[in-house]
Amino acid sequence: MYSENSILFSPKKTFLFDIGRVLLDFDFESSLIRLIPKGIDKPDERIKQVLQYKDALECGQTSPVYFADLALRVLESEATTEQFYQAWRQIFTVNELMWHCVRKLANNNHSLILISNINAIHCPWIFTTYPEFSYFEHKILSFEVGTLKPEPAIYQYAINQYQLNPAETIYIDDQLQNIATGQEFGFQCWQYNLNQHEAFEAWLTEILTTGQ
Repeated sequence: MYSENSILFSPKKTFLFDIGRVLLDFDFESSLIRLIPKGIDKPDERIKQVLQYKDALECGQTSPVYFADLALRVLESEATTEQFYQAWRQIFTVNELMWHCVRKLANNNHSLILISNINAIHCPWIFTTYPEFSYFEHKILSFEVGTLKPEPAIYQYAINQYQLNPAETIYIDDQLQNIATGQEFGFQCWQYNLNQHEAFEAWLTEILTTGQ
């Protein structure tokens, strides 16, 4: 684990955190498969087809009701819209190691901001289900701002909305293409891997200790 002193005595920083596979792991397939009746052909391909439409939901171009109706037709499911919403939400697993970091950062007055490709089925449900999201002062949610990572517009929105200095802002995301855009804006970036959390903590210690 990174040292307490690296947080306690470092200048206050601003952190941009992704949600998926950083704060929460997720698995759509295991949840959605339960909606498909037995005997329906190619269930895995049907789920992949549903997920191909996810970007439209996450950038606010389509409504939850429309998306649920489309998904249920693709899956040939007899589930209700509400049952689809429940399945769509039951995909998350808490990454407790990262939340331990979040708590320490927040308790030592570092500024925490979410920046996530996410949708109106998951929000605001996710924030009431996982109340520790209250550690985050601000939330940049793709379906609200109408653009997805890695598009530059969402990063520019973050900079403008919260008057960020990219050189003093730490950005954590699991997707290489998102990190690449973050680096173009000058953020201090880390591509997070759930299976290599110790590497992240070592980097975080260095960032907070050196102030770079």
